[in-house]
Amino acid sequence: MAKRTGEKYEAIIDAAIRVIAENGYHNAQVSKIAREAKVADGTIYLYFENKDDMLISLFNEKMGAFIETVREAIARVDSAPDQLRELMRLHFAHLENNPKMAIVTQIELRQSNRKVRKGIAETLKKYMDVIDDIIRSGIEQGIFRPDVDVRVARRMIFGTLDETVTSWIANGCKYSLMDQVEPIHRLFLYGMGKDAPQQREAQSEKEGNA
Repeated sequence: MAKRTGEKYEAIIDAAIRVIAENGYHNAQVSKIAREAKVADGTIYLYFENKDDMLISLFNEKMGAFIETVREAIARVDSAPDQLRELMRLHFAHLENNPKMAIVTQIELRQSNRKVRKGIAETLKKYMDVIDDIIRSGIEQGIFRPDVDVRVARRMIFGTLDETVTSWIANGCKYSLMDQVEPIHRLFLYGMGKDAPQQREAQSEKEGNA
């Protein structure tokens, strides 16, 4: 098996994203991916055992790079609410700017088999860990309630981001995901109580005058 680096490897990964997004995973023949990548069919098998292996690799590589971008970005932000906003902004920007990747991750991966799901689990967990860290940081900073269940909150955050992107795809990507950042961010910070933002501002002012 060839080392998974270099121009041909990257060309195959990028071609796989385009072909899978346009044809669906089950109709994305290896020969189509090879033609799109401008390599011989046999070259594919120098890097990947099969199509499942290719799907696992493209997710782990692209998602892994994205996670590092998120980690670096939120490390430059102090407060947990601002870190959460930055994560949401980057999540939506990444997929809005890469709609074919969005289709692969939101639609095609959902139809994958157990082997694929197991193969991407470790990378996906790393993203969940980033969200967990933000929630714990907010609790430690006294901004989020101390009784917040980190796992429940993380599922809510990731689930909302995930469903928002899936809905965007289902509607033909006709609007900007970036317009969803502030409404979703406010919802997580303040809930649905109509007085929550005002109460937070009043509390902040009270603490400032103490």
